Amino acid sequence: MEKLGRDELGLVLKNVSSEQDRKSCSQVCKNWLRIEGLSRSSLRVLEPESLRNFLPRFPNLVTFHAGRGITDADLDFVAKTCHNIKVLNLSVKQAERVMDEFEGLGSDDIGDDGLCAVAMKCPNLTSVALRRRKGIGDIGVIALIKFSQNLTIMDLSWCDRITDQALEAIAAANSLQALNLHGCYLVTTRGLISLAIGSSSRTLKVLDVSECDQITDSGVSLLQHMSCIEELNLAECGPKVTDICGVAIASIRCLRRLNLSWLFNISDVTLLAIAQNCKKLVSLDVTGCDITGTGIRSFANHDSLEVLKLASCYSVSCGDIEQTILECRNLKHVRLDGGLRGWMPISVQQRLSRLCRIEWR
Repeated sequence: MEKLGRDELGLVLKNVSSEQDRKSCSQVCKNWLRIEGLSRSSLRVLEPESLRNFLPRFPNLVTFHAGRGITDADLDFVAKTCHNIKVLNLSVKQAERVMDEFEGLGSDDIGDDGLCAVAMKCPNLTSVALRRRKGIGDIGVIALIKFSQNLTIMDLSWCDRITDQALEAIAAANSLQALNLHGCYLVTTRGLISLAIGSSSRTLKVLDVSECDQITDSGVSLLQHMSCIEELNLAECGPKVTDICGVAIASIRCLRRLNLSWLFNISDVTLLAIAQNCKKLVSLDVTGCDITGTGIRSFANHDSLEVLKLASCYSVSCGDIEQTILECRNLKHVRLDGGLRGWMPISVQQRLSRLCRIEWR
């Protein structure tokens, strides 16, 4: 092993994926410690307070993941040390966010300054996840779009300082394929219109605007112009999202997954249009929508539908469910309201469960 040169040893270590094995290798000698650091491409930071001590050993990182405790100053140090980062995951879990707020740590959260530093000094970013980062606002997102020309994935869910100004910048992106705005309640119809008519409308494949309850039919309807959209989540967007936009988005023929759950003004009108036009649809969630058997039965002969979620759809009968499952041969998973279970004969339940997985909610 002593005859192994730096390049050969680096190639060997690149193929060692186990974190424990890499740690063992780094303890062989100082040379192996140095080469292991140079060949490391991914790092998850568990102790941000020690970041400045260990990060310089890993200048070639491609993936960087850090949760609670990291600050703007830390991000600036990361940006100066690791210029090749492509995947930046700074998302915070809900339990961690609650704990931070309980302990009064919210003021130490990263903000636009740290994000701007990374955007300017790490030009190869392709994926950025900032879930539940309360300090992130429009300025940081605008910087990301300006400097990260290869950005394809952006998760801003529950970043509740994001406004239409950020969406106007995002709309100009030329490479973005997935955008998560779940819970960004300051986003309005104006921001959605920007997305629908901007450059990103030609590249976005996944869009989540669930719980953005300031958007309306006029904005959602324009999403029909997104030529590549395959997954769209409009769950819990409020009463101003109705069948008007439902029929409009049904014209998106490349749609594969659609979530309309808890949109009380979505009815059979929308389902009939979707069943007729969205022939590639694989998953549909209409939990809590105002639909009846007429809407559900329209999918009876659909060729690609695999997942259908119907919990809290109280106007759908056992007969509607039975016919749809029997005639929609590709169905693999159906979610039904638990209250319907008592009305459906055991024999029918057993028969249907042989055709697909029945989930009661």
